[in-house]
Amino acid sequence: MDVTTPANAPWLIVGLGNPGPEYAMNRHNVGFMVVELLAGRIGGKFKRAGKAQAQVVEGRLGAPGPENRRVILAKPMSFMNLSGGPVNALRDFYKVPVANIVAIHDELDIDYGVLRLKLGGGDNGHNGLKSMTKAMGPDYHRVRFGIGRPPGRMQVADFVLKDFSSAERKELDYFVDRAADAVEALVIEGLERAQSTYNS
Repeated sequence: MDVTTPANAPWLIVGLGNPGPEYAMNRHNVGFMVVELLAGRIGGKFKRAGKAQAQVVEGRLGAPGPENRRVILAKPMSFMNLSGGPVNALRDFYKVPVANIVAIHDELDIDYGVLRLKLGGGDNGHNGLKSMTKAMGPDYHRVRFGIGRPPGRMQVADFVLKDFSSAERKELDYFVDRAADAVEALVIEGLERAQSTYNS
């Protein structure tokens, strides 16, 4: 953890996606799927977050004791390419250091189901990350969930806005569960230990 970050500072865990039932099972919405699973684990239901264009669940991750972390799980309701505004509003409201923000997002350049955790870096053409970086700089954590490249000549925009295939859906619950485990490990154990376990 950054030495300037107080140990008791909350974590803001952002699932990136698009609001609305028509997008719910899209590849682009895997971030929403992961934070929804985490909300279930801490027994919370998403609710509107004051003036921020987002839904949030507040709670704690980890066993009771010093390893326990206060977290805000968030789903921006602004559509993917405008995610930075709601995330920045939540950051200000909850007084979260940028180093304590985690973005969970789909990643084209990684095979389906493979995870990569990292701190900072570019946006690799991902509009949600691009918007977040424009709003607060690049120095937040990312949990990158591989979705692979589009088949044949399919356009990237069409591919990410399609639902996971029936073959992919057979393993989707397992991969989403594993991504949620990776987020918990990142928040509680730190980036290096989480990377050694989950960066397959």
